[in-house]
Amino acid sequence: MKHPTRENSFTAVFEKVEDWYIGYVQELPGANVQEKTLEEARESLREAIELILISNRELAEQQLSGKDVVREQITIKF
Repeated sequence: MKHPTRENSFTAVFEKVEDWYIGYVQELPGANVQEKTLEEARESLREAIELILISNRELAEQQLSGKDVVREQITIKF
């Protein structure tokens, strides 16, 4: 099933540890990177977020296959 493209915002945190930049997303456990430059860390973190969201969606699709479900978008503001 093809899903529409959506834009989401996340909080990226970058920390310089010796010669490396460590990055992670506060709202998405498992989205972690380590790169030599801040720009590389930013790009790798964007890719990690995308891959995690795609993977989570595919796993959910597999688990819901053949089930009678209601799908709705939920929007939150905080």
